[in-house]
Amino acid sequence: MKIPHIPVLYNETLEAFKEIDEGYIIDCTTGYAGHSSGLLEQNENVQLICNDQDEEALLFSKKRLDPFKTRVLFNQGNFEHVIETFRGFNIRGILADIGVSSLQLDKNERGFGFDGDTLDMRMDQTKALDASVVVNTYPQNELERVFKEFGEVREYKKVASLIVNNRPFASAKELADFLSKKMHKGKLHPATLPFQGIRIEVNDELGVLERLFDSLEEAKLSNCIVAIISFHSLEDRIVKNYFKKWSKSCICPNDAFRCICGNNHSLGKVITKKPIIPTKEEIKQNPRSRSSKLRIFRFD
Repeated sequence: MKIPHIPVLYNETLEAFKEIDEGYIIDCTTGYAGHSSGLLEQNENVQLICNDQDEEALLFSKKRLDPFKTRVLFNQGNFEHVIETFRGFNIRGILADIGVSSLQLDKNERGFGFDGDTLDMRMDQTKALDASVVVNTYPQNELERVFKEFGEVREYKKVASLIVNNRPFASAKELADFLSKKMHKGKLHPATLPFQGIRIEVNDELGVLERLFDSLEEAKLSNCIVAIISFHSLEDRIVKNYFKKWSKSCICPNDAFRCICGNNHSLGKVITKKPIIPTKEEIKQNPRSRSSKLRIFRFD
């Protein structure tokens, strides 16, 4: 079968899990199963839980991973629930590649890309909130919030005002072309950051990521590797802060005269002091990898 997706930081991700020789690895965002297939080939004694909220992605992955079907469980759902769903399993690895997938970007009917035929952007197409609702019905102050907080758009007020005064928009292409004409052109397409903000709002991406981490913390996993691939600073900051929090042994206030907490609160160790980023060769081969960052944590 034709494989339409190049998984980012592929070798580096497999390296993170190479020592695991039993139990389960959860691929929280299976997508086209690029990382999943590599893990199944590399870790011959490991079972894999392939999770994705996108039904289309799982249907593709089931076909791709058919040679490994005795070692794979498939689960459709948001990854914020995956730890609770598989509570009691011997989970030895957690992988989450939390960018929008190539499957979603490349299909114009999904409305993620600048040439999209729709204004959709839902990773889970059973959800009610889509990009059309955000763009065409949100009041201006709410659009400003989306573009400022989630899109990190410098001219967030201007973008929100332009949209409110010229809507409705019928497709992602129409909106992208409009922003391209109205906004200053720099290194990025003028629609890049506004689209990021809309997509994060539609899918509650930051909230979902935080709830995944909260569930990992609550589950008290032991001897487990957590590897997270992020694609923008908002995601990466969440990953970095949780890993830092989990590695702290002393949790006393900074102004405490002496430690009274017991100094035994560390849940594990940060493996990557700095994030792993793609090589120049990978970026040349797969430009979509250029902003990816991999951080790894090991629960004791």
